[in-house]
Amino acid sequence: MQTNIVVDPMSKSGFTRRNFFKIAAGASALAAMPGLSEFHLAAAQRPHFADPNKGIHIDANENPLGPSEAARKAIEEMIPRGGRYLMPFQDELAEIFAKQEGLDPAMVMVYPGSSDPLHLTVLAFTSKERGLVLADPGYEAPIWAAKGKGAPIFRVPLADPDGLATHDVKKMLAATATPGVIYICNPNNPTGTITSRADIEYVVNNAPKGTIILIDEAYIHLSDATPSLDFVKAGKDVMVLRTFSKLYGMAGLRLGFVIGRPDLVKQLVPLGGEPLAPITAVAAGKASLLDAELVPARKKIIGDVRRETIAWLKSEGYNCTPSQTNCFMVNVGRPNTQVIAALAARDMYVGRPWPSWPHHVRVTVGTREEMASFRKDFNAVMSQTTAQFEALPVNRRQMDYPYSELA
Repeated sequence: MQTNIVVDPMSKSGFTRRNFFKIAAGASALAAMPGLSEFHLAAAQRPHFADPNKGIHIDANENPLGPSEAARKAIEEMIPRGGRYLMPFQDELAEIFAKQEGLDPAMVMVYPGSSDPLHLTVLAFTSKERGLVLADPGYEAPIWAAKGKGAPIFRVPLADPDGLATHDVKKMLAATATPGVIYICNPNNPTGTITSRADIEYVVNNAPKGTIILIDEAYIHLSDATPSLDFVKAGKDVMVLRTFSKLYGMAGLRLGFVIGRPDLVKQLVPLGGEPLAPITAVAAGKASLLDAELVPARKKIIGDVRRETIAWLKSEGYNCTPSQTNCFMVNVGRPNTQVIAALAARDMYVGRPWPSWPHHVRVTVGTREEMASFRKDFNAVMSQTTAQFEALPVNRRQMDYPYSELA
């Protein structure tokens, strides 16, 4: 299906709609490109690449709290050594995490974020014969890597969309007889919902031999979900992704892990080289891991604001997904593109549309002050008549997000 792509002349990062989808145009180029992140997917659908200092940005699942005080101090102390690669510090970070989680350090590989190992895992273990299975709506980044391998893609609707919105694991296993990778984002992006431990065990125990179960735990620290690292300890065909971008507030610093059996992890290296994370990020990550109070404190801060916001939306008559993370979906009862555009006209930026849920909008949990502004703008937008929505001069760039190209 042909999709007209309009270049974004406002990009300040070099990342434009044109070069984003130019990269995606050729399978060989796509296979070699670095992993796409939440930022790339959010920026690709914005009406314009807005000045980050203008308006309120609750569209990319970022943590507005930023790095912790201990992490900021560690960054400051590391800056004078910025002229050195300092690989031993990266090894030390992996060892600290492994010790905390009872893992062999050989099971942990440090990356600048978790997007690259996600991308590389799909490249390593899918093929034209062995496809990618994932939930819909779900995080789309692995689809681009699968397309680069020419691998078939199987999107399975979430179970109970009006309630739990969980991965439908039995249908995921039935989607193809030869899956290369079954991708489970738990908690799920964009819904923020949890897939039970029992369901994940079912996938691990019943997947065809040689299938990699890739469990993305980017949001695990914000939730009560049971982690899946014990599958790795048990030697299962499971790889787990962790990131410092969400609860730890380090999205712009880029730091993450892939955790798996050493023989599986090593298969990523020929595809992406030996990873090297910024030493400032490594220093901040170490300080964050060693701060025992950071996870529970931030989980409460973000959780309280999320619960307050969802409670308000429900009191106004809107159904929301039962999220346990820093994002959730709200059913706005009309085309989501209209609401996204109307909010953007007020410099209130919420998440991109997922066409499988055309009446839902994803909202990232910002600060309490940001969410108060969201409530005000949301109330004003949703008070408009249908005629007012239809008369809104929608910027076509926002409507051109070519989900059809992910088919």
